[in-house]
Amino acid sequence: MDGHIEFTGIGKLFPGVQALADVSFRAESGQALALLGENGAGKSTLLKILSGDVRPDSGAISIDGRPQNFQSPLDALRAGVSVIYQERQLVPTGSVAENIFAGDLPGRFGIVDYGALRARTAEIVGKFGLNIDPDEPVGRLPIARQQMVEIMKAYRRDSAVIAFDEPTASLTDSEIAVLFRIIREMKANGKIIIYVSHRLSEIFQISDRIAVLKDGRLVTTFETSASNEDELIRAMVGRDLGDTYANLSRNDKFGDTLLEARELETEYIRKVSFALRRGEVLGFAGLVGAGRTELARAIFGADRVLSGSVIFNGEEVSFKSPKDAIAAGIALCPEDRKEQGLVLFRSIRDNIAMPVLQKLKRLLFLDRRADQKLAESAIERYGIRTTGADKLVAELSGGNQQKVILGRWTSEKIETKLLILDEPTKGIDVGTKAEVYQIICDFAKQGIGVIFISSELTEVINVADRILVMKGGRITGELARAEATEENVLALAMSE
Repeated sequence: MDGHIEFTGIGKLFPGVQALADVSFRAESGQALALLGENGAGKSTLLKILSGDVRPDSGAISIDGRPQNFQSPLDALRAGVSVIYQERQLVPTGSVAENIFAGDLPGRFGIVDYGALRARTAEIVGKFGLNIDPDEPVGRLPIARQQMVEIMKAYRRDSAVIAFDEPTASLTDSEIAVLFRIIREMKANGKIIIYVSHRLSEIFQISDRIAVLKDGRLVTTFETSASNEDELIRAMVGRDLGDTYANLSRNDKFGDTLLEARELETEYIRKVSFALRRGEVLGFAGLVGAGRTELARAIFGADRVLSGSVIFNGEEVSFKSPKDAIAAGIALCPEDRKEQGLVLFRSIRDNIAMPVLQKLKRLLFLDRRADQKLAESAIERYGIRTTGADKLVAELSGGNQQKVILGRWTSEKIETKLLILDEPTKGIDVGTKAEVYQIICDFAKQGIGVIFISSELTEVINVADRILVMKGGRITGELARAEATEENVLALAMSE
């Protein structure tokens, strides 16, 4: 187990941005190296260089002392490198088995042996201890299970170097436990693990060493056993965050009822009833498949309501589409911001202007000065790190992409009364999380009602004024922030 991978003087310049500068470190076989840093620190760029997706401008990578020159992801795979990205690389219409064995389907003379394919897939699924049908189309699986299929695909390749980019962002606690068991097995078999996560508690569970990036440079490395969370946060953000939740400036004056659901039913939720006051942050907790996202979609007009009613702003409403909900003053920041929330290869300016294009017209044409002003206002208000309003959203870090969505729904051209946030901190760093929490509280101070959905129990318990817990499409209980603990939220989430 004396293998290693070494990064020496890695540099990468994108237009107007020095993404990486002289980054050098080494990861050993049988160990997990955690790569930490704020959004935009250069972690994703480094992984794209490792995968062969991006070419460095300077520096080199060597594996076991042999220099590598990856021209494509295929070169990296052939050299024994697998990178599991936060954005899933799956074919939605393909089966679980076809995705796991993509590029290496068993068979002869171009004919796939589907019996062998199912058997080998079942063996891998069994090692993960999950109930997943090998023949199920991946696109029909919940996002958490899709992420597990992505991980199984890398596991099947048996690569010497496996890099994980925010692998648990979509996973439940039970699935995280499965993943960590698999990673420990990989370490025991001499694999080199590179692990990127913004969840510091995970870093201390799974890593042996930690490398911290800031503004594209390696600032320090730690032995995990000799470090602590406060030390890591100071290295990442350059300051002490203190007690993030205790420092929040909250709203304590709630208005009348803004939203009421009465016995609401869709294909996915059953007889859901609740009320939300103006200026209140209402948290929704539950395990994957509990129905939280489906409830949000029903309120937003994205899923058909079968029975029950929604009272919004004093009137019964029946939205036929999200367009109707937006016109009424409801905004949704979806769980999957890249697939459902943003147009990645359009600019910040275009993404922010989308809901209000009619208001930005001068006669028949778009007033480019007006939409430029709108984008610049959002960039300043939310501290979006960018070289300008015309930068493509795809080139932003996850945290800055989330801020673009928030900027879209809270511009001066749109009157948002209800803001639905589905996993708004997924895949963003601790410093940006603190900013987002305060932004949520600021929305509430303006009298906006907020529905806050999160799989991170700590944040939903500490940010929300009130917490509703769901299981199987139903609400199983309600807790005030003062009485909520992880234990009693989980008890309600798992209740029979």
